[in-house]
Amino acid sequence: MADPQTKRPNSPVAEYDGPPDYRVIGRHGVFPQTSHDEVERINFLAQMNRHLAARVVPGVKAAYDARVVPAFEAKHGRPMANRHEARKAMLEDQAFCTWSALRRMTMEQRQQAGRWTAIRQREELNARGKALIEGDDRLVLNPALEIPRYVSAVDHHCMPGSYHMEYAPDDFTNGANYDHAGFVTTGGLLGKYSDGGGAAVVQWVKKNLPDFAPKKILEFGGTVGHSSLPLAAAFPDAELTIVDLGAPVLRYGLARAKSLGLNNVRFIQASAEDLTGIFEDGSFDWVQTTMFLHELSTSALRKIFAESHRLLREGGIVLHVEQPQYAPDMPLFEQAMRDWDAFYNNEPFWSRMHEMDLDAEMERAGFDRAKIIHGGVYGVVDREIFPDAAEDNTEDYGRKAAWHVIGAVA
Repeated sequence: MADPQTKRPNSPVAEYDGPPDYRVIGRHGVFPQTSHDEVERINFLAQMNRHLAARVVPGVKAAYDARVVPAFEAKHGRPMANRHEARKAMLEDQAFCTWSALRRMTMEQRQQAGRWTAIRQREELNARGKALIEGDDRLVLNPALEIPRYVSAVDHHCMPGSYHMEYAPDDFTNGANYDHAGFVTTGGLLGKYSDGGGAAVVQWVKKNLPDFAPKKILEFGGTVGHSSLPLAAAFPDAELTIVDLGAPVLRYGLARAKSLGLNNVRFIQASAEDLTGIFEDGSFDWVQTTMFLHELSTSALRKIFAESHRLLREGGIVLHVEQPQYAPDMPLFEQAMRDWDAFYNNEPFWSRMHEMDLDAEMERAGFDRAKIIHGGVYGVVDREIFPDAAEDNTEDYGRKAAWHVIGAVA
């Protein structure tokens, strides 16, 4: 029988229950090569994220209950009114500040680790990617496209240049960074190819809409195709189109799709706010977004909702997969913790978007309220590389692969 001492959570000899080794993830034709030190840097950061969620967050919650709430009520003579008061009160407590600083550190170091790996082999990556996609008309770029300020002014998730910056002509760098170093954040919870979100959407559609057989699918903000390629694989007779603002992620996405053997995907550089010059009304059976809405300004979100309504044929579906909306029954501690990305992780629209009434916004865009869809999905985990992931009940307030679905039938 195992020594009970080895089961203590903080014991140096505790049984390992963290992320899998980075070396077991799936690789494809344009995936960056990684050295021993680069692998171990990513492993460390993934394990640190897991430690922060599993070991440190419970301490933050205990400090909130024992110190933050009583101190606030003693000072103000009333309970906290909202998540903003809760977050500001937690800023006075060392437990929250320590956790927050370490979490920000892991994101900054994740970007530096990923960028260094991609940048040091940029010329070779660009040549390899170009050889895979050169002359392929499934990639349509628009060098004259103006990147809207709500994107150009934000280094999303601390990634310098976000999804659109190019370091050289025909550049793949930021696509490569986004693809290979995302393991730091997901820790294997999205599978070998980081596509567990898309696989979850496929499962949901096949379970809830078993007769749905789309021929034309459109995804907004699909970047390198993590959430998109499972749709293309599940519906091989359909043509899937990814629209995104970033040329590097689109180039990389097509090369990635081709090297993974998926040839029914197109990649188009455009703004999803207005696609009238590209697609006619009723062009698609299915419009999809996955963890995209929180990166939109309010005005952009409303335009994209309206555009999705225009583009859907009668009887088509739109599905948006996102973190849950803030609601009165969500504890203030959870709301404040989920708000962290808006204030400390370069996601300025996160907080506002998650307090919006999305049903009302869908109706405003033209959808019938009676045809609005709600549901939930959980990332499909590759149990071969992370056998315990399905039983992982760690609550990390936004990082776990558990999302809500809001959509509608046109």
